[in-house]
Amino acid sequence: MSDELSETLEALGREGPAGNRPKRMAMVCWSSDLDRVWPVLILATTAAASGLEVNVFFTFWGLRVLQKNDKRVTGQNWMQIGESLMDRGGTDHLRLGKMHMGGMGTAMIKKLAKQYKVASPSDLLEMAKDLGVKLYPCQMTMELYGLTKDDFIDGLEPSMGAASFIEMACESDITLFI
Repeated sequence: MSDELSETLEALGREGPAGNRPKRMAMVCWSSDLDRVWPVLILATTAAASGLEVNVFFTFWGLRVLQKNDKRVTGQNWMQIGESLMDRGGTDHLRLGKMHMGGMGTAMIKKLAKQYKVASPSDLLEMAKDLGVKLYPCQMTMELYGLTKDDFIDGLEPSMGAASFIEMACESDITLFI
């Protein structure tokens, strides 16, 4: 860590319990709803830009956020394929969990976000990677959905299970489930 960053973290009170590491934040992203994913990515990038070490664990429907936007059908059996058709993955295909209104609500909130210069989930995901946010796919969910590493965007950490995330969360100063 550079001296300048260390001084900045110290001035901001960002040192962890040991006094020699940045504070850590662990988050769970379990949903692919736009109105849940957006806050996960905004909080992750804001925390990372503030000097925190950020780890995000994507599980169940949240795992679809890490899927390549152009990867339409995934899975190895009819149930997994059916699930992928019902819940299309990728940041370009996120829908509102409430007031979706057949796509109209999602289109309106995206238009408002652009008008007010709120970064899109795709931009935030790239920003998160650039800021060093570690993005972890859930191994169990990958197996459940029949997903492979090739289905996901580049720049992810190796997949992990719930026990590994819990260990990570225990070592964190902040843990969020969104």
